[in-house]
Amino acid sequence: MIAENVTLGLHILAGFAALFAGAGAFVTKKGGYRHRRLGRVYVGSMAFVSASALALFVFDPNSSRQFLALVAVFSFYFVFSGYRVLSRKRPSDSPAAVDWAATVMLVGAGVGLTVFGATRLLSGVEFGTVMLVFGGIALGFGGNDIQQFRRGVSNPRAWFYGHLSRMAGGYIATVTAFSSVNFTFLPSVVSWLWPTVIGTPLIFLLVRRYRTQFDHRTAST
Repeated sequence: MIAENVTLGLHILAGFAALFAGAGAFVTKKGGYRHRRLGRVYVGSMAFVSASALALFVFDPNSSRQFLALVAVFSFYFVFSGYRVLSRKRPSDSPAAVDWAATVMLVGAGVGLTVFGATRLLSGVEFGTVMLVFGGIALGFGGNDIQQFRRGVSNPRAWFYGHLSRMAGGYIATVTAFSSVNFTFLPSVVSWLWPTVIGTPLIFLLVRRYRTQFDHRTAST
């Protein structure tokens, strides 16, 4: 019980560290010292959050913690892949074995979340919707990344768009965790899904903005 409580406490502290470090990395100058420093704190905090969520499931393997463990794999993949893409800035750079392994784990988590969600919905549990949404996102990104790993990329700025969108996706997961615990005045499904519903279009618009800027610079030169 002591080890479990300590793990839970550290899990919560790491979650807050990820929440603030992620926000700081987003508002600081991209590529600058502060951005890189806060980014490392964010990645490290998310790694601990995910690992501790798996540990909490080992301490008490109930269905709720099983779901949280699957979500932990799903959430950390965005941060991990957003960090790893920095090592593949050239179109000729190939993914390493660790990239493939992480993607396979994401697909596995997506399958688990999808099955979990479908089972819950068939049982009349509304929360199964959340599991299905996360499972679908995991399978979609996992399948897309496998295809990209196999065919490669041609856009020399693909790494930047990938880094931006994946880190932002991981931050959505961080906000989701905060919302699910603290926004108890909202219906459970809403408290879990509103960050995804709002954040996903914002990521799309942000990436499109940078694409437009880069295309304009290329055309002017």
